Amino acid sequence: MGVPERPTLLFLLSLLLIALGLPVLCAPPRLICDSPVLERYILEAKEAENVTTMGCAEGPRLSENITVPDTKVNFYAWKRMEVEEQAVDVWQGLSLLSEAILQARALLANSSQPPETLQLHIDKAISGLRSLTSLLRVLGAQKELMSPPDTTPPAPLRTLTVDTFCKLFRVYANFLRGKLKLYTGEVCRRGDR
Repeated sequence: MGVPERPTLLFLLSLLLIALGLPVLCAPPRLICDSPVLERYILEAKEAENVTTMGCAEGPRLSENITVPDTKVNFYAWKRMEVEEQAVDVWQGLSLLSEAILQARALLANSSQPPETLQLHIDKAISGLRSLTSLLRVLGAQKELMSPPDTTPPAPLRTLTVDTFCKLFRVYANFLRGKLKLYTGEVCRRGDR
């Protein structure tokens, strides 16, 4: 077996750095447009959701409610939104979701005996969200938050609260396979970024 070609090697190196949560400045700008990349994060989120769902009724509860983005999508309204508005919605949702997962990790650390599998999925979610944030930054999603002063401000992000790790991971998985996938699909189709 020979040495992989340079583009393949760069792609594999970028995936490794992203998986470690490190910023990837040399990442191909359209890496998130490669469906296996996004699907990997969605699969990890689904695994976390499935593990916590099995013990959802009796599983560990959060010691306080955590605010998360509402993942419901009105497809008619979504399709009528400008891609910049979608970017703001996704960026704000991803930021809030990152804060929620970090808050859940802090609450878990303060519990008497945190389950190891739960800790593992929290850590994977944190790493995945950091990587997705880096990939969205490369697409230019963050710059959409800086709108000119003469434009109307974006609608406030719809939120809800969760009280279990099960519900938190359900929101995490739904956000990735919903709004994030819709947004990246649209941007990649248009080739705007």
